[in-house]
Amino acid sequence: MATSSISGLASGLDTATIIEQLMQLEAAPQTRLKSKVTSEQSLVTTLQTLNTKVALLGSKAEALAKPSAWTPLTATSSNTAVSVTAGASAGPATLSVTVTGVARSHQLGFAQAHALTDQVTGASTSVRLDRFDGSPVDLATDGTLSGLARAINDPANATGLAASLVKVADGSYQLLVESVATGAAQDFTLTGSDGAALLGGATVRAGSDASINLGAGIVVTSTTNTFTDVLPGVTLTLGAAATTGTTSSVALTRDTSKLATSVKDLVDTVNSLLADIDAQTSYDTATKKSGALAGDSTARSLRSALLNAVYPSDGTSLASLGIQVSRTGTLTFDQSAFTQAYAADPAGVAERFSTAGDGFAARVATVAKGASNSTTGTLTAAITGRRTGIERLQDGIEAWDTRLELRRTTLQRQFTALETALGQMSSQSSWLAGQISSLPSSSS
Repeated sequence: MATSSISGLASGLDTATIIEQLMQLEAAPQTRLKSKVTSEQSLVTTLQTLNTKVALLGSKAEALAKPSAWTPLTATSSNTAVSVTAGASAGPATLSVTVTGVARSHQLGFAQAHALTDQVTGASTSVRLDRFDGSPVDLATDGTLSGLARAINDPANATGLAASLVKVADGSYQLLVESVATGAAQDFTLTGSDGAALLGGATVRAGSDASINLGAGIVVTSTTNTFTDVLPGVTLTLGAAATTGTTSSVALTRDTSKLATSVKDLVDTVNSLLADIDAQTSYDTATKKSGALAGDSTARSLRSALLNAVYPSDGTSLASLGIQVSRTGTLTFDQSAFTQAYAADPAGVAERFSTAGDGFAARVATVAKGASNSTTGTLTAAITGRRTGIERLQDGIEAWDTRLELRRTTLQRQFTALETALGQMSSQSSWLAGQISSLPSSSS
């Protein structure tokens, strides 16, 4: 219930201002709570930013820790008509490729031209498709040229063929049918249901397999223009420009520079994160201010764990691979030393970085994931704890709102009562003065 106040009508005091000043004193604890919420929210933002950077580091380290990341190959072909791709299982190799055949579909071009509505299937409206698999199929049509094409193309008939009607003159079309797949095994015939020639017979372009000669008497064939796993993980593809006699030199070489760049990127990301932690946990003697995370054990523990990831459990050093800890507590990377070490022992270096040997990248990934995991991460737990604390503080602030409102009401009632009492006293004083002045004066 609201309580009105009479500001200084009797006392001459500015009671409204007095109440506001008293309320400011009463609200001091709430003000401190609000300030605490602001600082805690800022701290949560700082932790979230740090957590995002740690998660990014974890993703990079996890990618570099995969054994497949340590077989980087550059695949090149001297002729664009022959393309090459290398998978994870591929290794360094060179191939001399000569195309001895390209894959083609089996194709029939029928001789007679007709209007689309002409009856072309003879006495019966069905036609016979023979794929030479011992089970010819009779296709039902409406007997017209367009109906014949529709029956061949109908997915429900599953012919494996594509029929096209080629316009050779106004109102006149010839039928072209070809296998959807390529290869010598795609041959077929299309006749009347009685085996008679259809549409005056057809000119045949036989389907063929693709073949390449790799030299030394090795010939590889494929029903398509793609040769999968010619070598483990190596795929060759003949493009549209490839013809019989096309040659190409194919090379798969280790891309050491790309790998060195990936390692440097990981080291740089670690150093960037260490710099962020230092900035947030340090004390600036010039400004006399501490970082947002000064004294935060989670951030400091993370920094130590990242540096300790340089050292494997057997206590050996990565200095021979170009990675060392500097005097300032950051990492240094000697790309030349790394390149030399990898060239001398690719498998050994890979093991010292990847999950195969609990390597450096794998250890960094473990540390990063341990801090940034969305449910069990130490940074995640710190953020959750801070948020819970903020919720409690906000509950306290709301409780103070109610307490302060009651206090304001009490003060307004007290000052109103004071003004009322003073007003009554003033009235009584005036009445008494009037009574006294009305008394008769006596003479001596």
